[in-house]
Amino acid sequence: MEGFDLIVCGAWSIVPPLLALGLALITKEVYSSLTVGVFSGMIIYQFTLNGAGGEQLISSFTMVPQMMAEQIAGNGALLLFLALLGALTVVIASSGGSRAYAEWVSTHIKNAKMASILTAILGIIIFVDDYFNCLTVGAVMRPVTDKFHISHEKLAWIIDSTAAPVCIIAPVSSWAVAVGGYMGDGGFNTFVASIPYNFYALLTIFFVFFMLITGDDWGSMRAAEDAAVHNKVPAEDAVLEEELEEEAAREQARLLAEGADAPAPESYDPGLPSIVTERSDIDAAAAHTMEEYKGINISDKGKVFDLVLPIVVLIIFSILGMLYVGGFFEGVDFATAVGENPVMGLDIGVCVALVFALALFLPRKLMSINTYVDAVSEGVRSMVGAIMILVLAWSLGGTCRYLLGTGEFVSTFLNNLGIGLDFLPAVIFVVSAFIGFAMGTSWGTVALILPIVIGVFDAADPLFLVAIGATLAGAVYGDHISPISDTTILSSAGAKCNHLRHVATQIPYATFVMVVCLIGYIVAGFTKNPWISLVLGMVLIVVGVLVLRRSGLGKKGQKEADAAR
Repeated sequence: MEGFDLIVCGAWSIVPPLLALGLALITKEVYSSLTVGVFSGMIIYQFTLNGAGGEQLISSFTMVPQMMAEQIAGNGALLLFLALLGALTVVIASSGGSRAYAEWVSTHIKNAKMASILTAILGIIIFVDDYFNCLTVGAVMRPVTDKFHISHEKLAWIIDSTAAPVCIIAPVSSWAVAVGGYMGDGGFNTFVASIPYNFYALLTIFFVFFMLITGDDWGSMRAAEDAAVHNKVPAEDAVLEEELEEEAAREQARLLAEGADAPAPESYDPGLPSIVTERSDIDAAAAHTMEEYKGINISDKGKVFDLVLPIVVLIIFSILGMLYVGGFFEGVDFATAVGENPVMGLDIGVCVALVFALALFLPRKLMSINTYVDAVSEGVRSMVGAIMILVLAWSLGGTCRYLLGTGEFVSTFLNNLGIGLDFLPAVIFVVSAFIGFAMGTSWGTVALILPIVIGVFDAADPLFLVAIGATLAGAVYGDHISPISDTTILSSAGAKCNHLRHVATQIPYATFVMVVCLIGYIVAGFTKNPWISLVLGMVLIVVGVLVLRRSGLGKKGQKEADAAR
């Protein structure tokens, strides 16, 4: 990088990422942890080159904004795409197209299975951003699923399982450019190449549709489903649950006063296990997340095509933009053109989609020009947090890669220990999962882990893509089961499900897929081939579900449901 020289500082090179990781786990706050990591790296860099002293400490401090400015300047197109994509998601949400989809489903679907499947399909259609996904799918599909007595726990699981797992494998999404940005030059192409190795995302989607088609629920999810079928009222939160219990107690007291036999008070409690966590953590995360989407006015005149067409235009013109920027129309071959400057192609696509949405919505009075501008502004604002994480993560990665040589040190250290790298993707998957669970953020987890992974594996190493996929998969799984994850909280809110019950019913399903993925990464570490692991994973899921459905877990779920009636 311009103005920076690579130095050799031995074990000190691993301190910045480890310090950032440790602080993040302790504080559950990503921004300050990444900042401290960057600053510590600059201190190590200056002290190694020029010795310890006050002047070197001041120089270290001034190098932090210098590194951040370098990263922003080199990734301006990516930041622009994130901002404009945030704008597009809020504009689409305001059109009322998703509401029209729910109305269509409610009039054409006649059973619970199809209602569940179409809920998952809507989650896949809205792949551009996971927050947008959670908010939209929950709000529009809950009345439909309630009609067919689908539990709020299952709806929350469907929402959560078709949000981040879908976004993380969609090339035209906020996740794609974010992860690509973490990996530097050619990062977007690397991200696309790593998609087949993201076993957790791919197998979760397969698992969701397999479960919805077969209806073979087990464990606590089966208990929740049986309770919903028997018209148990799901409490939306602890306050409502207490109100229901108090109302039942008052009714019991009234009957006793009248001399009648009073039934035992009932509340919605299908024997589901709870997750122990700090309630303040959940409340704080929920308040922060929901605040970003307050004040969005949604039209009641939207049609289904108002939801679908802008996304279709985004995809088509993003591809055309990549081809145009890459010189395809001037004779360059397709593959070379697409890989030349893909992020600029995405910028072109999202700009065209915003103009198309304006032309589609304004003449039909779905929104005014002022409402459109407000939606664009709100969408850009909603991406500020993601942009901050990106810039800090790029800075930490740049410090480790271009100044301290962290990756080279870790790779040499492992080779000297005689540890085979074939098992490393499986280890990376587990570590990323733990960090994602503890921090409640997959973006923050990827920002902390990828700089180390990229340094350990050469881009030409067959294990490189396996390790990248394992990092992303582990981060999504950890985020998926974390009670303090933004997307988990939004899924609960969208489904009107008690948050801790959502976590409790989702953990067994997500962990089942995680175990299958762990086996897949062990196999992929030796075969260097994603397809063998994916086929094996699908077979294991089918067999595992059939076994669990007929095992004690399935029976236990039935007993829990009976106890709740």
